[in-house]
Amino acid sequence: MDEGPFMNTPAIPQPDPAIETPARPVVLAPAGSKASFLAALAAGADAVYCGLKQLSARMEARNFTLDELAALADLARRKGTRVFVTLNSLIKPDEIELAGALLVELNRRVGPEALIIQDPALIELAGQTGYKGELHLSTLTQVSFPAALALIKRVRGVTRVVLPRELNVDEIRQMAEACPKGLGLEVFVHGALCYGVSGRCYWSSMLGGKSGLRGRCVQPCRRLYRQGEGERRFFSCLDLSLDVLVRLLLTIPAVKGWKIEGRKKGPHYVYHTVLAYKILRDHPSDGQAKKEAIRLLKRALGREGTRYGFLPQRPIHPIPADGQTASGMLLGKLTGTKSHPYLKVREGLFEGDVLRLGYEDETWHMTQRITRPFPPGSRLYFPPHPEKKSLLDLPVFLIDRRDPELKKKMDALEREMEKPKEKNPPPSLFRAKLPAPFRIKTSPVEQKVYRRLPAHLTGKEETGVWLTEENHRGGTSAGKLWWWLPPVLWPGDEERQRSLVEGLIKKGCRRFVLNAPWQAAFFPYPERLELWAGPFCNISNALAVSWIKSLGFSGVVAGPELGEKDYLSLPRNSPLPLGMVLSGYWPLSLSRILAEGLKTRIPFQSPKGETAWAVEREGLYWIYPNWRLDLTPYRSVLQRAGYRRFIHFLEPLPPKVPLKERPGFWNWKVGLF
Repeated sequence: MDEGPFMNTPAIPQPDPAIETPARPVVLAPAGSKASFLAALAAGADAVYCGLKQLSARMEARNFTLDELAALADLARRKGTRVFVTLNSLIKPDEIELAGALLVELNRRVGPEALIIQDPALIELAGQTGYKGELHLSTLTQVSFPAALALIKRVRGVTRVVLPRELNVDEIRQMAEACPKGLGLEVFVHGALCYGVSGRCYWSSMLGGKSGLRGRCVQPCRRLYRQGEGERRFFSCLDLSLDVLVRLLLTIPAVKGWKIEGRKKGPHYVYHTVLAYKILRDHPSDGQAKKEAIRLLKRALGREGTRYGFLPQRPIHPIPADGQTASGMLLGKLTGTKSHPYLKVREGLFEGDVLRLGYEDETWHMTQRITRPFPPGSRLYFPPHPEKKSLLDLPVFLIDRRDPELKKKMDALEREMEKPKEKNPPPSLFRAKLPAPFRIKTSPVEQKVYRRLPAHLTGKEETGVWLTEENHRGGTSAGKLWWWLPPVLWPGDEERQRSLVEGLIKKGCRRFVLNAPWQAAFFPYPERLELWAGPFCNISNALAVSWIKSLGFSGVVAGPELGEKDYLSLPRNSPLPLGMVLSGYWPLSLSRILAEGLKTRIPFQSPKGETAWAVEREGLYWIYPNWRLDLTPYRSVLQRAGYRRFIHFLEPLPPKVPLKERPGFWNWKVGLF
């Protein structure tokens, strides 16, 4: 069989001696399965990051048991590859013991060089369990402006920060210039792009409790939506692919890691992307090496790539005008007859290859594993489909490949694996040390948060407003207000935001709600103020509250996604007073981009009839549903549980958007999965 260009195994050149080894960033490979882990080792990855069956932000990947990971980690170290474990899920109140016990066993049996974390409870648990490795802050923690880094440097054990994908190279340089010694940065160079800013997307959760912060996103952004007469995938992004532009990152010493996204990808993808970025790192001036790397990336079976906004002078919109962002390589469309549709094979298919008929967001799409080789020019017939009368003209994608040469390398590595030394170990006896709960009884306070400062505001009611330049000029009652900082700040926003905060403090303002923990960097003397962690901080357990308290916060507005059981148990061990958002329009997602052709303040609909709208504020796009969050029927229950502050978001509904009458309980009844 003609094996085609897939089988052209590259000769891996030696590193360019002109690049000093200490300045060479780590190429970090994803692994969501044993096969992908072995493929990463076969490609010579410097480090592999992977998740466990629990507390991972990619729960739809296969992930690993402790036994599996222990054996793979041992093999990786013998090959000179480090292992980073992702415990980057949001932790619910009743999961603290689970997380601590898991960390004890992980430390004892796997000994990862680093943990990638989202929830600050893991910082506390790392100290309690004696974990000695590094702590890396996931991109879900939204460290997006330079001043945050000096604050993070003081956090015990944190040595690396994974930056948001939305930053361009100039913004990455700004972050690097502010990066203290002993703290490193990690940048995504390849892989899937989410529409929403990491840690600021609640779309999946709001549609049924499956949270992206918990690794269970159902990807509503990949669906078709309609606005007016146009139907498109308005929110589905191409894959990020910096390819040859990564040479610019070599000039930024603070960037210690190049991260490849893809823990749900197969071994073919992992092997090819790791090889490509190692070549681009080690041979930035070699034209032939660059061509080989580009060839490898084109054969990696991801979505079509985009450099997005990496070059600020030449940004590329990541949402294509035709909305086509399917993963895998298009092999062609089915032809033949309705009763006997077939794919004319242009390149050889191997036994074990996986094909997909249709796009992954189409409910009827199907996958098919190849059971025997198909040479070029042969015909691959497809069976009838229960939902489609005709399969003619439907696209077929190659989504995973079983390259025989790669399989040989993986099989050889697997034979080197040792069986786990310890079977059925005794359960961990770890018990978390929880903080003493906050017990001062005060009457509950209602706080109304306005987008704009109302002209009729008298100051008699406790009111919050978003900290914008417009509201900053809003009148003489500034000192009576709660000032809400935005949920996302980019490097270019920092000086303006700092100036606004300093101006308010000079006016006598003392009450602020911060929507990222790192915004505490704007308040050098928190003990003189009343600072609350806002709902966008996604605080969901008592240990996270304890850590927030150590930064000087006075209170916490609980994360918005929890269910009834979680909300009612959170105050039991909370060392700070708690509040929660009781009603109002809550965004499905926040993004730095808007699809071309999608109009703001005009409704759009999903195939299931869900309506939403977009609005732009200070360079950030807010996507709202046309129904309100409304937990006011449970206010008295929450008050008895210990909540003392209730937040109402007063967001104007655009005149052309119809309000849908539906229970606004979010995850109160279904719980957070």
